[in-house]
Amino acid sequence: MQVSGSALSAGLSGVQAGQRRIDQAASDIARQTLPQREEVQQAQAEQANRPDPANSAPPVRTAEPTSAVADSLVELREGQTEAQAGAQVIKTADEVLGTLVDVRA
Repeated sequence: MQVSGSALSAGLSGVQAGQRRIDQAASDIARQTLPQREEVQQAQAEQANRPDPANSAPPVRTAEPTSAVADSLVELREGQTEAQAGAQVIKTADEVLGTLVDVRA
């Protein structure tokens, strides 16, 4: 008896695609919310040049528009759902294969 692995392959592809989407979204979120190295260096230089550190304000960082972060969060959730769907396909294929082996035996 020959069993096709196409369902298992499809499930694995879904999990991998979801993981790639999660990785990309997480990278985008980090890039959008963390200050850039140049901004940090500039803020440190400004703070060092101030005569009285007690009166210095914390460095102001430019924030990305919240819609960009929201879009990345949506992508993150889509990646999670995609990976979960792929895992469910793998689980179902495993159950079907187990049933076929039980029937055949």
